Amino acid sequence: MKKFLIIVVLVTAFSCKENKSKTKEAHTAEVVVKPEVKLYTFNGGTVLVNNLELFSQDTTYQGQTKEFADPFYVISHPKGNLMWDAGLPEGLIAMGEPFTEPSGAFTVSRKDSVINQLKSIGMIPSDIKYIALSHTHFDHSGHANVFKNATWLVQSTEYDFITSEESQKNNTDNYNAIKELKNPQKLNGEYDVFGDGTVVIKSMPGHTPGHQVLFLDLAENGPVLLTGDLYHLYENREHRGVPIFNFNVEQTLNSMNEFEALAKESNAKVYMQHSKEDFNKMPKAPEYLK
Repeated sequence: MKKFLIIVVLVTAFSCKENKSKTKEAHTAEVVVKPEVKLYTFNGGTVLVNNLELFSQDTTYQGQTKEFADPFYVISHPKGNLMWDAGLPEGLIAMGEPFTEPSGAFTVSRKDSVINQLKSIGMIPSDIKYIALSHTHFDHSGHANVFKNATWLVQSTEYDFITSEESQKNNTDNYNAIKELKNPQKLNGEYDVFGDGTVVIKSMPGHTPGHQVLFLDLAENGPVLLTGDLYHLYENREHRGVPIFNFNVEQTLNSMNEFEALAKESNAKVYMQHSKEDFNKMPKAPEYLK
């Protein structure tokens, strides 16, 4: 009888150990496997800032100029594709030469359309399920209306701001750039686009009422943060510099605090969207297909 009990105990112990091992293996596999999320970077034009002093609250950049990149992005996820930002207006392509807006502060140019650039990764506009703009300034909404059938992920505060009677009257070009987006999904803060933590919109107001940034957990490159216009220059990030034309300085500074905490917590690579240096670090088509 005693020998029988010993055998039962040994069998039970071995069985439990085996089950725990299988459970641990299953849990490990669950943690390691994640969706294949890819980031594609495209050229939405170039912005020559003729008066860089606009990008501080003081005279830090007095008399300086700087050339900004103006990218847009496609994020490919097994559940669909998201376009983040939309570059400069495509009307600039037909002009064939840089255009200086009436105030003289910016000279802008764009050489290629979104449809043509999407072809380089085998996509057409109908392949884009979602479009999200970091904000609705003219250099981030240029070809947005091409994706009028996509779901527009927009903070409620930004939607109310850009569609208001005041904006339609006084910021007509900005309003017209998004007026054909008929499928808005209004957000109130953070939004996990695909529900798995790999593509997350973060509300970070201040530059505009509903400004937002994008967190990505990429299959090959790990965590990435796209700044929108929270920062324009490396110095802005280092010294917490705020452009003179921001909607709300206090909100901007609070958003900077939240952003830096997120960047540290997630150990994310930070890409400033208007930085030519950061833009040049990212692969461009046709490099994707090599």
